[in-house]
Amino acid sequence: MTKPAPAPLTLVEEFVNSHHVHPHREGEELEGLKTPDDLQAWLVDRHLIEADEQIGATDLDYAIETREALRRILLTNGGATPDGQAVETVNRAATRGQLTLQFDVDGGSGLKPVARGVDGAIAAILAVAFAAMAEGSWTRLKVCPEETCRVAFFDHSKNRSRRWCSMEVCGNRTKVRSYRQRHLETATD
Repeated sequence: MTKPAPAPLTLVEEFVNSHHVHPHREGEELEGLKTPDDLQAWLVDRHLIEADEQIGATDLDYAIETREALRRILLTNGGATPDGQAVETVNRAATRGQLTLQFDVDGGSGLKPVARGVDGAIAAILAVAFAAMAEGSWTRLKVCPEETCRVAFFDHSKNRSRRWCSMEVCGNRTKVRSYRQRHLETATD
């Protein structure tokens, strides 16, 4: 297991990783948000909504759509081509959550959602992403490019060059696949 992202960015990492393909057991999918109750529990555990907040199937679909858009955006932090549709989805979520700049009496400021419920909770996650972009840690949060994984991880390397969630598993799979492809192409020439 890799060291998680620093707080509060760990919230974005956990949200994206609420669904992933298990990196050590190829093809085993782990979905943490299967039902509206799962989403409610996840959000309550992170103090993003109150325990009595009612969540329905459309809220779950919306949360998953936004989560997967964030995953596609994080792929660009590792060098993938930007995904305009993912950016549009996240922008809609920010608007839906009514993110606004708010100043605190202690001299701080930040984006905070005006909306309540799932809309506000998702917007709060996006506010954390924005704050990480503003302070420079966002580019270290990446998604493993290995097609059988796609787990979010924080690149703690000094030169920000980490590519896979695990070099031993996902990096090795990618390199073996490339090696086989090169040898297959050479054999057919």
